[in-house]
Amino acid sequence: MWSVRESEQMRDEWPTSPPPPWPATVRATLWWHRATPGAGLFGPGGRVLPVTLAMMVDYLESPVGPYREILASPVLRAPSRRIGVLPAMAVPFIAVDSEPSVHGGREHWHLPKVLADFDGDVTDTVTAVGDGWRIRTTARPFGPSLPILGALGFAQPVPDGGLAGARARLRGRFRAARVTVNATGPTLGHWMKPGTHPGIVIESGAMSTGPARITRG
Repeated sequence: MWSVRESEQMRDEWPTSPPPPWPATVRATLWWHRATPGAGLFGPGGRVLPVTLAMMVDYLESPVGPYREILASPVLRAPSRRIGVLPAMAVPFIAVDSEPSVHGGREHWHLPKVLADFDGDVTDTVTAVGDGWRIRTTARPFGPSLPILGALGFAQPVPDGGLAGARARLRGRFRAARVTVNATGPTLGHWMKPGTHPGIVIESGAMSTGPARITRG
């Protein structure tokens, strides 16, 4: 499964999870920055946009119960016939604190989920720690609370050159934020910039992630 070293996993068996769609209620912090010069080495190849997008998510309710998650896309896939009219994430790094969620990510969406420990509040200060890596974020929201309605697309590489595309739709409320990030790990230090970046805090949201569709050619 396509991943960076932080998401490599030798374990094969996990508690099973229900198939998509996965409805969930969430709180989250998202941030982005211009991709580092070396970020493309950890991206999916092909036409990309030099933007790194990452997020800390607290799933308050989901088909596998509550859990927390950190995921990031070193670069974004550029719009195309296969990707669609909007950029899409390609996620080689994703970690959760739920074993059934690990199964769900790997089985249903070709997402290389691994286990991690989380401490703190994803909309304030939170630390995620895994095997040989650590990420700490502090979100400082500002301005009014506003409605949000939109979607995030994913396009994960699969064997034989295919893509597993899926879409997560979200509605809720958010505030603009500045997000301070510190990340260490075998690859994270090369493409997840330390420092303070623009972002948003999703104060409350309802999300649904649909099934992956495989395209080739």
